[in-house]
Amino acid sequence: MTTLIRHPYLDHPGPIPFAHRGGAGDGLENTLAQFRRAVAAGYRYIETDVHATADGKLVAFHDTTLDRVTDGAGRIADLPWEDVRQARVAGSEPVPLFEDLLEEFPEVRWNVDIKAEPALRPLLDLIERTDSWDRICVGSFSESRVVRAQRLAGPRLATSYGTRGVLGLRLRSWGIPAGLRRSAIAAQVPESQSGIPVVDRRFVRAAHARGLQVHVWTINEPDRMHRLLDLGVDGIMTDHIGTLRKVLEDRGTWV
Repeated sequence: MTTLIRHPYLDHPGPIPFAHRGGAGDGLENTLAQFRRAVAAGYRYIETDVHATADGKLVAFHDTTLDRVTDGAGRIADLPWEDVRQARVAGSEPVPLFEDLLEEFPEVRWNVDIKAEPALRPLLDLIERTDSWDRICVGSFSESRVVRAQRLAGPRLATSYGTRGVLGLRLRSWGIPAGLRRSAIAAQVPESQSGIPVVDRRFVRAAHARGLQVHVWTINEPDRMHRLLDLGVDGIMTDHIGTLRKVLEDRGTWV
């Protein structure tokens, strides 16, 4: 059972399937080609990451540098867009501008991890300019970064908890008093952290009691997907988009 819808971003019947980086299992993470595959497979929620180039262009890319997944090199924050656009993911696919993705996929809702502080204001400016408030949920490991985004944008912006918020919710689930930011709409969490379980029935129950959805990353095995869905989680992020679709189809909850 899902929680009360607190923001239009969450308006989805049943558990939400997220294509993590578009479905990173195919090796073309955060590329237009991979996002197109996810949409063709029926996904309407896609997780991605953003960085700002030296000249303020917002790119969909996970790492701080180009080195790991492209044939380019260097820190994105130190490079102009003209240089970043020359890099090719897996030697073949260009790094996309996030603005182009919003235009290419008007029906998609995006879960956006702000990877570095310089990307915060360009992202909010883009959301404002394109009126994409209902299509984007902002998250970050940094709770303070998400709080700043929320203060600047107000309640129009959907946000999830950062690490500190998740810890507070975990403590609450154990009956330990902890402060929690009320403006978040979801707790987006790993199944466990450093061998310590994060998502269990108590955690899900504590989140739902506060009107929060629980989205779990990054889950690629069918048995883990089934276990989490049995616990009542509201969304799963996966690299293996075909696997998650089949699990939800088998359960009668693929929409």
